[in-house]
Amino acid sequence: MRIGIIQASSQCDKNEALYRCACRAVERNGRADTVVNYGVFPGDGRSFSYIEAALNISLLLSSGAADFIVTGCSSGQGMMLACNSLPGVLCGYVPTPQDAFLFGRINGGNAASFPLGLNYGWLGEINLQCTLDKLFEGAFGCGYPPEEADRKRRDSEALKRLNAATKKTLPEALGQYDSALVRKAFQWTTVREDIMQHGRNPEIVSLVGSWK
Repeated sequence: MRIGIIQASSQCDKNEALYRCACRAVERNGRADTVVNYGVFPGDGRSFSYIEAALNISLLLSSGAADFIVTGCSSGQGMMLACNSLPGVLCGYVPTPQDAFLFGRINGGNAASFPLGLNYGWLGEINLQCTLDKLFEGAFGCGYPPEEADRKRRDSEALKRLNAATKKTLPEALGQYDSALVRKAFQWTTVREDIMQHGRNPEIVSLVGSWK
């Protein structure tokens, strides 16, 4: 699968660590995933909030350009809440390896938000690496513990159906969002270019390509 790295400007100094640790986690777990870094990168001319980043996450997942997103903000909470407010996203808050392992195995969502400022400290990258290692250990949504796996998988699928049923599709929702927010979000160049090249949902690809 394609794993996207994306975070708000407030934590752009953590972008390289987030990307590096995700690549290591994929390699250590023997996965054949591709990791794509969308930024925000240090030194980028534009500043994007966690809400604008979340809208781009929804675009990436809804388009099929990315299958899973690794993200975060200062606390990790705001990004998680913003993501879960948007179509096509089921995001977990994963501050520890235990949280990440359980989220991946039990909930099987498609995005994970990390606290990149709160309690990061001088050992922050070690915790980040261990947490990503556990996130990508094993199959997503396989159920845990093993003796409860069947029930956990059923609950996970029920949650995903509820999430989809209570949200509009992204094309339906965009017209109701603040126009300035949408205009700003569509200026995230790396996201737009990747959707145009790798998007698998023709409706979203067309929408992104036509946006001025």
